[in-house]
Amino acid sequence: MLNVLIVDDEPLARSRLTQQLAECSREIELNVAGTAEGGLAALEAVDRLRPDAVLLDITMPDMSGIEVARHLVARDEPPAIVFVTAFDEHALPAFEVQALDYLLKPVRTERLLEALRRVHRLKRNEPRIEELARSLGSRRSHLTVSERGRMVLVPIDEIVYLRAELKYVTIRTSQKEHLTEESLAALEQEFGDRFVRIHRNALVARTAIQGFQRVRARADGESDAGEGHWEVLLKTVAERLPISRRQWPAVKSAAGV
Repeated sequence: MLNVLIVDDEPLARSRLTQQLAECSREIELNVAGTAEGGLAALEAVDRLRPDAVLLDITMPDMSGIEVARHLVARDEPPAIVFVTAFDEHALPAFEVQALDYLLKPVRTERLLEALRRVHRLKRNEPRIEELARSLGSRRSHLTVSERGRMVLVPIDEIVYLRAELKYVTIRTSQKEHLTEESLAALEQEFGDRFVRIHRNALVARTAIQGFQRVRARADGESDAGEGHWEVLLKTVAERLPISRRQWPAVKSAAGV
């Protein structure tokens, strides 16, 4: 029995796919595990329903299907993903090159049946999702972290800073800290327009910068020595992060100082 989850923000599209799956069930054994109308709801539904396959719309208002797929493949046992897309013919080669199946809207029942027959041959943990995301210019709005055996989504807009510590990167929001194994360099490459590097081990959200403070180095308790360094003052957390001498010109420029 193949359990299928339908994800599409359009009610008519969800209804149509449900009807088509009923027709396909005459040829292969399957069940509609449920439906979801957006990306966040889809991630919750996958955790709750544990479907074998997801028919995943690409364009949704809260989170794109590409980003949903990137979060799904981070799970221990991700479902097979079949994209449902309205992208024009010029974008389709990106899917073909990555060997991921897709359905072009409006979906034909024969094509849906073909995709379902192929779904068992799709790689469950498809590493080329990242390549597909880059080829289509899709960027995440959330980071996925694992906490106490469950996946947690951290909105990019809520991140104050990212700081590398040992083999992890600390994700700091105004409320709490999370840990991720993603590299600081990869995060900077993906979100470089949102964050500025202040040190070799830290990125700070541009919108989180309140100001800067000069801290002079002291050789003893009475006199100043050396050039000292600058620290960044943040709007929503009390921490002050040091700015390296090498990064200070770029940080100052980014903040319009």
